[in-house]
Amino acid sequence: MEQSPASLIAFPFDESFAVQCEATGNPEPEFKWTKNGQDFDPYQDLRLLTEEDSGTFVIPNNGNLTEFQGIYRCYASNKLGTAMSEEIEFIVPNVPKFPKEKIEPLKVEEGQPVILECSPPKGIPPLQIYWMTIGLRHIEQDERVSVGLNGNLYFSNAVRADSRHDYCCFAAFPRIRTIVQKTAMSHVLTVMLPLLFFPANSILERKPSLMSPPGDRTYTHHVKGEELLLECIAEGFPTPKVEWSRVGHGLSDRAVVENHGKILSIEEVQQEDEGKYMCKARNAHGEAVHYFYVTVEEPPKWEVEPKSQLKMIGADVVIRCVVSGKPAPTVAWMVNGHPINEVPAGSRKVYDDRIVIHNARPKDSAVYQCEASNRHGTILANANIMIMNLPPLILTEDGLRYMAVERSWVGMHCNVFSSPPSTVTWSRVDSVGTVEGPHFSMHTNGTLEIHGAVSEDEGEYSCFAQNTEGKSAITATLEVKAPTRIVDLPQDLRVLVGTTAQFSCRAEVDPSFIQDYELIWEKDGIALNESETAGYFVDNEMLQVINVSFRHQGVFTCVARSPVDQDTAVAWLTVLDVPEAPEDVMLAERKERTVKLKWIPGDDHNSTTTEFIIEYEESQWEPGRWKELLRVPGNHHSAVLKLHGHVDYSFRVSAVNEVGKGHASKASERHRTPPAAPDKNPENIKIEGHLPHEMDINWEPLPPIEHNGPGLEYRVSYRLQGTDEDWHEHMVKRHSFVVKNTPTFVPYEVRIQARNHIGWAPEPRTVVGYSGEDFPSAAPDDVAVEVMNSTLVKVSWSHVHKDKLQGHLGGYRVNWWRVRSLLDTRKTHGDKHTLTFPGDRIHAHIPGLRPFSEYSLSVTAFNGRGNGPGSHPVSFKTPEGVPDQAAGFRATDIQKHAVTLTWSPPLEASGVLTGYVLQYHTEEVGPLLSVNITSADASKWLLLDLEPMSRYRFYLRCCTRAGCGPAASEESTTGPEARDVSNQGWFIGLMCAVALLTLVMLVACFVNRNKGGKYSGKELPWQRYVVHSPCLYCFLGSQHTLTGDMKGGDSGDSMVDYGDEDAHFNEDGSFIGEYAGRKERSSMEIKGTNQSTA
Repeated sequence: MEQSPASLIAFPFDESFAVQCEATGNPEPEFKWTKNGQDFDPYQDLRLLTEEDSGTFVIPNNGNLTEFQGIYRCYASNKLGTAMSEEIEFIVPNVPKFPKEKIEPLKVEEGQPVILECSPPKGIPPLQIYWMTIGLRHIEQDERVSVGLNGNLYFSNAVRADSRHDYCCFAAFPRIRTIVQKTAMSHVLTVMLPLLFFPANSILERKPSLMSPPGDRTYTHHVKGEELLLECIAEGFPTPKVEWSRVGHGLSDRAVVENHGKILSIEEVQQEDEGKYMCKARNAHGEAVHYFYVTVEEPPKWEVEPKSQLKMIGADVVIRCVVSGKPAPTVAWMVNGHPINEVPAGSRKVYDDRIVIHNARPKDSAVYQCEASNRHGTILANANIMIMNLPPLILTEDGLRYMAVERSWVGMHCNVFSSPPSTVTWSRVDSVGTVEGPHFSMHTNGTLEIHGAVSEDEGEYSCFAQNTEGKSAITATLEVKAPTRIVDLPQDLRVLVGTTAQFSCRAEVDPSFIQDYELIWEKDGIALNESETAGYFVDNEMLQVINVSFRHQGVFTCVARSPVDQDTAVAWLTVLDVPEAPEDVMLAERKERTVKLKWIPGDDHNSTTTEFIIEYEESQWEPGRWKELLRVPGNHHSAVLKLHGHVDYSFRVSAVNEVGKGHASKASERHRTPPAAPDKNPENIKIEGHLPHEMDINWEPLPPIEHNGPGLEYRVSYRLQGTDEDWHEHMVKRHSFVVKNTPTFVPYEVRIQARNHIGWAPEPRTVVGYSGEDFPSAAPDDVAVEVMNSTLVKVSWSHVHKDKLQGHLGGYRVNWWRVRSLLDTRKTHGDKHTLTFPGDRIHAHIPGLRPFSEYSLSVTAFNGRGNGPGSHPVSFKTPEGVPDQAAGFRATDIQKHAVTLTWSPPLEASGVLTGYVLQYHTEEVGPLLSVNITSADASKWLLLDLEPMSRYRFYLRCCTRAGCGPAASEESTTGPEARDVSNQGWFIGLMCAVALLTLVMLVACFVNRNKGGKYSGKELPWQRYVVHSPCLYCFLGSQHTLTGDMKGGDSGDSMVDYGDEDAHFNEDGSFIGEYAGRKERSSMEIKGTNQSTA
């Protein structure tokens, strides 16, 4: 049965109150109630709300609740018996009130004990007592003043400050949301002195005595599991201190002393806390003792609770009811809600803790109740005893489908109701016999358990139930699924505040669950997928936390869930930020020039503080500007600061972690140091001589904060080094000084000392410097040149004597100029070049010279003043080098099989040219062919035997005896093959016209010759002209003459004579050739190579 709790309190702010009683049975049970032991029918009271087939009724809060106050019990009955509930007490609390009373002012002498009684009204616990003034200010409690567990206000000894007119006691009842105040507000405590005035320290001192509890011992009873509270309040002067102990044992670790030692509490008292406790109040004049004898009791508890049973006819039935409790509970038996002694016994016998029914018959079927009670409570159990013979009735639904995960547990149920009990067996439909194997288990309730299911266990199973009255069977189907596994786990993240964090999670599921599978993201147990919480973006396997803040920090869980199982993976999001500003920056241990600064670190925001930065601000020189003073490790929370004198300081602290520097703390209070003499002298003293007879002294001035007081100035002291002469001293306020009329470049000892109105800085250190420099008076000797190659020489010289330097040697400078090219006899004296070599050295390398040239150079020493005289010029010549690229390299007169290449000599030959190397290949990077041109004066070259319509790359290098220089390059494409136009109609017509015209000319020539013309047979007019027509050339024949007597080897004029031997005709018949004489022709060698130009 389901019922309301044993106590049902009608709180005034609730709308209604349900008195619950629910039960199930077959047939459906009927309900009835009793109130205070009398029949009560809620269905007949129209003020109550009821439901059909339910024993519960509802009492509306309509202002008449007191009529329903009482103790209720519910009974649920059908033809097989009656079950009953425990008693339910419906309590209608009254509003607690203090009685109206007039309380006279309480007058006591100073030092005497006082008790102000509260006497709170009764109400629904818990009760909370407060003592306050009429202005609702709490009365402060301490060792002398305290509120007792009974609500009274105790003063161990009164003092003048206790005298007031507005002591008020307030009683709070939180369960009914009520606070009541004692009506009389006139508590007055007037501290009276004896007739003779005695000062406070003349109050009569006395030993302690207990104000609460009275007597010397108390016996207490406490319910197990509740809070144990023992209290001792003592009076006396001086105020006593209370100590607690347990006689014969130590106090439990769970024992806590509260209320300034006056209360000993144990939150959940146990049986082992029983015993004798002692409180002892003690002061200088004695002690008072009180003993508590603590007994721990407990309400009734089931050791063996009566169970419902189904027994066959003729069987023996044993109903056990074993309870424990302290004091020992009283046990009462009932049958169908009636005392057992009012029901005919038949074959039933009642013993202390059980009922035995021998040879049970159907008429013995009933609901038996066992009720156990002691002063701390009551418990009741119903046991439904049915005596019948019944064939198996399988209560589990037939045809159920079970799904299990591989290697997991699954249970297939077969719940059988029968009498006598049935034998239950399981078998597979596709096999003979019961299921067997180490991973199969049968339970007494008919469940078949499979441990570590595998795919081979899939299939259809049958459950068979059989007893003497009959048999029954059901089937069930088992499917084994692959487990759900998260294969890509989300990783822990540490991200900066304000950025985006991204988690990813991927899982694998059984293929049959692809549509039913879901992946859920949770934050601290709350699902985010459908959450409208700002800042989260979920896209299946990915979770983004946008604009991360500290509220997002925590555990994120990826849940991969299928219909049969789930897998989870967690990741921690840690949010990082700069540390919070330190707090409570305080000054301590103040001294003249030091102070200790303390602070409390702020939150480090998940990144350990590595250091603290202490800054200061002063009010005199740069007010409002904060400067760094000191850094301390992150595990230090204080620092001793060394300070300057005559400064009004303020300090602040900021923390640093791996993210960065946090905000600074609030400024500390100001701290001013007294004036003092300077702690240090100026640094970085520089002694220079810009003029030969002067010495400039400069130094870095002390910063204003290092003045340590007003009136800062400097004393400049100097003298020649190595002499015993007195120091020359000058007082200046600036940070520079010029010494006049000094010898040239001699060493001086110099000191700079600071002073203010308080005194001098420590003794200064001595610095050695030199007076002004003059130009070196001598040049280096023994200047020599060693030629290394065509562009580099090595120059050497001897040192200039230090007496001739007249200053600090800065180094040497080498000056050189080109006199002429060795290819030219004229001297030009080119631009002068200079290289500077610092330091004391005697050789150097001069690069970048032109080959095959004549040069001159000189060497000079220099110091801070400038250059000295140069050495006598030394001449040298550079050897030949490789020439520059040829100028104007290009391809001209491009034909089908030939190209003419032209060029000009290089701008810098770097020696005597010996010839050229010409290389070429097709664009497809075929074999690289080379031509050696041995004539240095050549400026063009004709390349033959080229492929038509091919793109060539040409390279030309100029050469001297030192080798060949870099290549100039050019690209060009040869012409196409000639087209056959001999069979074209227009071409045939044109040729016929030309032939006719030629014939006419020949006839005219014959006629003219026969008439005695001036032309000889060996020289015809047309032979003086270049023939441009291939047709006419063929017409003339191979004899070249009309008479036919001129042979090919004759020396008659030929077109070949006007060009090179390799003259050619173009496609249009034009002549190709050069008009250079035969005597200037150069030799040529063609070589095939496998090179290709880079």
